[in-house]
Amino acid sequence: MSNGQGSDKPAQPAATATIKPTDLRGILKYVPRFQDQIFVLALDGSIVADENFSNLLVDIAVLRSLGIRVVLVHGIGQQLDELSELRNIPITNSDGAGVTDAATLDLAIRASARVSHLILEGLTQNSLKCAITNAVRALPVGILKGVDQQHTGKVDRVDKEFLLHLIGADILPILQPIGYGPDGRSLRVNSDLLAAEVAEALAASKIIFLTPAAGLEIDGEIRRDISVDALRALLKDAPASLADNVRSKALHAVRAIETGVPRVHLVDGRVFDGLLNEIFSNDGIGSLIYANDYQQIRKATKRDVRFLHQLTRSAVKREELIHRTQQAIEKNIDQFYVFEIDENIIACVTLYFYPDKPQLAEIGSLYVMPVFQGRGIGRKMVEFASMMAKERGASTVVALSTQSYAFFTSKLGYEEADKSMLPEARLKLYEESGRNPKVLVKQL
Repeated sequence: MSNGQGSDKPAQPAATATIKPTDLRGILKYVPRFQDQIFVLALDGSIVADENFSNLLVDIAVLRSLGIRVVLVHGIGQQLDELSELRNIPITNSDGAGVTDAATLDLAIRASARVSHLILEGLTQNSLKCAITNAVRALPVGILKGVDQQHTGKVDRVDKEFLLHLIGADILPILQPIGYGPDGRSLRVNSDLLAAEVAEALAASKIIFLTPAAGLEIDGEIRRDISVDALRALLKDAPASLADNVRSKALHAVRAIETGVPRVHLVDGRVFDGLLNEIFSNDGIGSLIYANDYQQIRKATKRDVRFLHQLTRSAVKREELIHRTQQAIEKNIDQFYVFEIDENIIACVTLYFYPDKPQLAEIGSLYVMPVFQGRGIGRKMVEFASMMAKERGASTVVALSTQSYAFFTSKLGYEEADKSMLPEARLKLYEESGRNPKVLVKQL
């Protein structure tokens, strides 16, 4: 779900790859958006054991080659179960979320060492520098509801400086589901929890859970995207509606987003090229859980007319935006959306639907006050307008730009089109304006 838009999609069957990693035209348009950002990739132990694991490591190498900074967190559930059976040693839990007795901890340490080594070996084969770290400081969970959790740990601190030092040195950190207490002793930590804690500490832009599931299964169907508010409500009011194998990830996705991580993805790690398709295509193959980025955006009202006119005046002088009188803004105020910080309008955008072509919507009058530029607000405004357009039935959005077309093409995935695609009435206005803007389009 790399587009990050908030519209609900109908449930779909398990997806397969739709682009190839060699399709640079498909990938490169996303690179400016993600370059230098930190992605936390959380691999289930079963994914490390899957036959697609070697291909997944190649995908990770592609991410690194494109300037995306990656941190790996891995689980050991499958390996721990296998060790328990092989050695005929009962374990108290396999996912690190319940009681961990001494025997279970011993097997967990052994399983973790084995999984980390497999990852280390695979990344080395892909010419990536990496390091298994002790960056997670943990404390015992203690006694819950009268039950001593023994060697189960909770994250006390993530050594952010250590991890950023490794990342800055082009070394990919590998974090095991084992934390270390103040006395240096090991504690078992749930890997989903660990991924959320690490993402918060590093201000990561994404957590990507690579699982043996097609996505977030709700009431027996895969939900392709869902807001954190909707998922939080489900976990509170109808937790049984979520499949057992994704409930932990849903819980920790909500926690991660509440602490500042904008996006959490659930992706089937068994799908060839699945990771790249999730990140570098509009549709993706998994499920996206997204923060409500749009709480500061609202529909404009007539009280905003005067300020909107003042806000855009300098852009009109530079011929970035078409001239609109206060009367024209007021007449079309229902087309405007504004972005507020501390109740002050600092950005605007318009959304217009053509009466004779309802499947096509036009995004215009995009403006962000100079002091707030460079913070992603312009992109957020366009994405919000696109979300509104899609909800109202549009399948394509168009933007006309004289000076900001590079922003639309390089940052937002728009493509240049011929002016003939405009409806007749809009084409007439286009010709009469004499501005000769580029016509840019994007499929929703």
